[in-house]
Amino acid sequence: MIITGIERNHDLAVMKAKMLGSLLYFTQVMYKIKNGRDFIVNDVIGREPHYITVCRELTDVFYLKKNRLIINVPPGHGKSTMLVYFIAWAFAHYPDCQFLYISYTHDLATKHTSAIKDIMSMPEYKKFFGVEIRQDSSAKDNFKTNHGGSVKAFGSEGAITGQDAGLPGLDRFSGGVIMDDMHKPSEVYSDTTRNTVIDNYGNTIVSRPRADNVPMIFIGQCLHQSDLAAYLKNNGDGASWFKCVLQSLDSAGNVLCPTVIGKERLLQIRDTQPNVFWAQYQQDPRPAGGGIFKSSWFELLDELPKFLCTFITADTAETDKTTNDPTVFSSWGLYEIEHNGRGSGIYGLHWLNCEEDWIAPKDLKTRFMSFYTHHSDDFGLPNFVAIEKKSTGVTLISVLQEVRGLYVKDIERTRASKSKVERYLEAQPYVARRQISFSADAEHLEKCRNHMSNITDNNTHAHDDIADTLYDAVKIALINKSLVTEYKNIKVNTAAMAVAAYNNKINKLRDMAWQ
Repeated sequence: MIITGIERNHDLAVMKAKMLGSLLYFTQVMYKIKNGRDFIVNDVIGREPHYITVCRELTDVFYLKKNRLIINVPPGHGKSTMLVYFIAWAFAHYPDCQFLYISYTHDLATKHTSAIKDIMSMPEYKKFFGVEIRQDSSAKDNFKTNHGGSVKAFGSEGAITGQDAGLPGLDRFSGGVIMDDMHKPSEVYSDTTRNTVIDNYGNTIVSRPRADNVPMIFIGQCLHQSDLAAYLKNNGDGASWFKCVLQSLDSAGNVLCPTVIGKERLLQIRDTQPNVFWAQYQQDPRPAGGGIFKSSWFELLDELPKFLCTFITADTAETDKTTNDPTVFSSWGLYEIEHNGRGSGIYGLHWLNCEEDWIAPKDLKTRFMSFYTHHSDDFGLPNFVAIEKKSTGVTLISVLQEVRGLYVKDIERTRASKSKVERYLEAQPYVARRQISFSADAEHLEKCRNHMSNITDNNTHAHDDIADTLYDAVKIALINKSLVTEYKNIKVNTAAMAVAAYNNKINKLRDMAWQ
């Protein structure tokens, strides 16, 4: 037992009583034993430490003061850790508790139930509370105590079968339904995925408590105005939910937990990723349909930068009918952003040209080669062309691969490629940091800026093909960053070769002079 100075029975009894009486104290003691370091509750200016707030809310649930509880807390603030220790604390009181632990995937829920099992399997836990995991409970996602208690993990979109929460006919705490991160942030903009979670809640989860006094706890961010958190807050299930909403920045500008994320970083996220800031950090998602990109985020330059490379991105359409999406070709120059004439180590994309038109599939190659030729005349041959691999794009890729000197990259969208909105939100911070620029007198400037400022997070915009070519360019050049390494090395090698050739020429001249 790794506890010094408390070996006497009296000391153990006192410590046990203190742990049973305080969830926070229990967490601090057991966390230190398990991890070998302190569970720190930081003092904050103008606010109560959020760990104290969360512990008080969970304790109210344990004493049946609150039957339905929503806790909205920003990412990285230890919400799952608090839930894990809360469940272990509840078992220390009543080892017959029955818990369902639900997260957006079964694997994530299993990660948390495994952590609960690890705490309850410690010798110190058994010594203090006399509670043991059954020897035949080897699974991390479904284990039982020797007193009939149980914990079982589920995914929020899957069937909740084979186990209920809590026990009937008791006037004390007996377990409950724990919903921890019911939506994956990257998928919450999908109406289908979001509604599947809500439907699954209404069809299966809500009926799992075995008695009216068996509580349900939702903890996580409010990611969308129509997600499960918003549904419950608005009494969508007919129940009255207590709400504990913890914003990263309060109305006075005080930070929730500066050791996790400071004010300067929060303001940076607010300015560069507003959707993420208002949803994940403030629990106040903006109305659907808001613009993802601001026109003012695009930088205007009077002179062309020095490019590491240039390239073209293309998004082709299925038809030349104007009721459908158009075909778009965009060309780009990758460059290092300079401050006072010196490199910053940050790279930008200069939007050299953009052509948007409704083009019949039979004319795609001709129109593309015209765009390619104009680019080559103005800026030199592009280093490559990137085209989305879809029906007409596949054909264009095939015919362009026959053109000598033209390197074609295909962009393949899969289920792992994210939705359009997710892709645009991935590009948002790069645009917000003014890493996309135009020449101040560019003919395509207003067309592109207007198009981008009309892109919304609920697809109410008419077309988004220009935005698709922007995303592909940002993904290739700024997110993946492979181009910087590849073409910077080429330029360094070219410069080194030039220096070597110059030195070789000097040496030859010296040899001739000595002869």
